[in-house]
Amino acid sequence: MRAAQNERITRIGPDTPCGKLMRHYWQPVALVDEFDPKLDPVMAIRPVKAVRVLGQDLVLFRNAQGEYGLLDRNCPHRGADLSFGRNEGDGLRCPFHGWKFDVTGLCIDTPAEPAGNRLCGRVRQRNYPLIERSGILFGWFGPEDSAPPAFPALDCYTAPGTHTFAFKGMWACNWLQAFEVGVDPAHASFLHRFFFDETLEASYGRQFRGASAGDINGERWPMTKVMREFDQPKITAEPMPYGMRLTALRPMTDALTHVRITNSIFPHTFVIPLSETMTITQMHLPVDDTHTYWYSVFTSFAGPVDKEAMRNQRLRAIDLPDYIPKSGRHNNWGFNPEEQVTRTFLGMGEDDINVHDQWACESMGAIQDRTREHLGTSDVAIMANRRTLLKAIDDVEAGRLPPGVAQTALAATRIGPDTVDGIAPAQDWEAWWRREVEQKRAGAPWDAALSGRAAEPAVST
Repeated sequence: MRAAQNERITRIGPDTPCGKLMRHYWQPVALVDEFDPKLDPVMAIRPVKAVRVLGQDLVLFRNAQGEYGLLDRNCPHRGADLSFGRNEGDGLRCPFHGWKFDVTGLCIDTPAEPAGNRLCGRVRQRNYPLIERSGILFGWFGPEDSAPPAFPALDCYTAPGTHTFAFKGMWACNWLQAFEVGVDPAHASFLHRFFFDETLEASYGRQFRGASAGDINGERWPMTKVMREFDQPKITAEPMPYGMRLTALRPMTDALTHVRITNSIFPHTFVIPLSETMTITQMHLPVDDTHTYWYSVFTSFAGPVDKEAMRNQRLRAIDLPDYIPKSGRHNNWGFNPEEQVTRTFLGMGEDDINVHDQWACESMGAIQDRTREHLGTSDVAIMANRRTLLKAIDDVEAGRLPPGVAQTALAATRIGPDTVDGIAPAQDWEAWWRREVEQKRAGAPWDAALSGRAAEPAVST
């Protein structure tokens, strides 16, 4: 890749080509949990947060009626930082001269001005549309004079709150390298390789510790064993209206193959199986050019999600209130050479594979230099996604809508998408995985049906 292309697909500020593309899509802004006083006691006193999205500084606050407002952070009077504003229940007041703004950005008070002065009615702070889904607040950052597309109708946003759990974390790297780890099926056999397997009963909520959907001669195989023993997957990337469907086949015997179906939802979301009945939908918010928040929604097609258990698992590795990992470059990501020799391929812990991905992405540098890469056949999805990304940027510059869920007709259609992780008959694996997902959807205690599968057919390239 040429250096100019690398710049084009990584920089996300308001006036950059990729930044303009990103502003056609809903972006995660904060977890609803970030306003929970049990997790952040300050929120009981003052529910206000400084946030940064796509290189823009913003302030997010909740009023006394429980409504959220997302505004540009600099006060329109003299530019002071509104994230230090007084939350007075009906609005956020700038401490510099007392100007107050409601959740829509309307200026509702300019106390230093003479009585009857009409300045207040002529001032409005830029605010951004917000929508809450599955414990996440999403914002839309397109032009003020345009309407956002429909919010994507994915499984993770359609399931009831009892069956979803959301979490996030910060990585010190560009958004694209954070996203690309999830559309790289080959890395799991190495980066996440465990030399020993746990009992499946202890696997709840932990990726690659769950059982595969099948067995070998009656023996249930944990995902760790599959990844370790079959490390040359045959990967295909099938274009879909929403992005790509990725299939990784790991032949095991003449009769059996391991099948892993995952999905890429353009521009920065992937959907992968956590277990036979739970999926992970992970978004990668470009905070700025060199920082990324990943947001994950865990969706259960079986019983309710144990939110407390899953949160507590992840809080062992994350510091609140800003969801900053305890491990990073400052402590070599917790690297343990003895562990690397005896227990794991990487040597960075066995409880949270998120640290493994964090190391891979952050160790490349703040913005990966793709001019130095040597890609192979296992990078088929990486190459396909980059081609799509470059074309989408060109489309936006030409005044056309970019692909996928930026288009309302597609966003409003139940997409799913389907994921599978299991052991299938080698000669009938395609029919097998479709039966598996249909059974999973039919057995879900919430309406998991996909109406007509309008987004199912592949698109030509």
